[in-house]
Amino acid sequence: MGSANKTGSADRKARIEEMRRAERARQRRNRILTIAASAVVVGGLVVGGVVLIQSQTGDKAAAASDAKGASHAKSPGHFVTGADGVRTWKGTLGRTHTTKTVSYPMEPPVGGDHHPVWQNCNGDVYTKPVDSMNAVHSLEHGAVWVTYNSKAAKADVDALAAKVRKTPYTLMSPVEDQKDPIMLSAWAHQRTVTSASDPNVDKFLAEFVQGAQTPEPGAACTNGLGQ
Repeated sequence: MGSANKTGSADRKARIEEMRRAERARQRRNRILTIAASAVVVGGLVVGGVVLIQSQTGDKAAAASDAKGASHAKSPGHFVTGADGVRTWKGTLGRTHTTKTVSYPMEPPVGGDHHPVWQNCNGDVYTKPVDSMNAVHSLEHGAVWVTYNSKAAKADVDALAAKVRKTPYTLMSPVEDQKDPIMLSAWAHQRTVTSASDPNVDKFLAEFVQGAQTPEPGAACTNGLGQ
């Protein structure tokens, strides 16, 4: 048993280190892309009239996309609870980027149309509520979102925060309207845990941090929105 635990721990550490290396590589690519984008913007200023026409066209397209996104967010569906206590959403989860407010059919949301900017989720702990639309984008990138309300014990909140800070592709924030004191969410999956020491916390993180459910595996969890 001890050998199996050590092996599992080593595998998890190796997985986390690999995600960190991938994150650093993405950050380097982002810097290069930012420089290239700046050059394109400078060139575009020379033809301002064309840019204006394209902008107006883009606004119309964005409005159509937003309207489409709102309908996707309201697609019917329901949770199915597995023998392990994990609830899996059975139904359509839109993935359209929108700046319009999205009404999610569950709290906290486990997917759906979302804001174009993700919430930073590289072990980020937020002491104030974050916008669900940004957090859903983080779930799309393979993050696990740890949430709690005022019924959660302070000791559990502190212990979970310490765990999140050590785990890439996670974030934590209060969600007062959720039905249970402590909940864990990934894209299309969610569960309640009884405390920070509940073994299901580690099981959920092991399965769903950059897990098979991730729509965009390897996408960034940094350079997004902080608090």
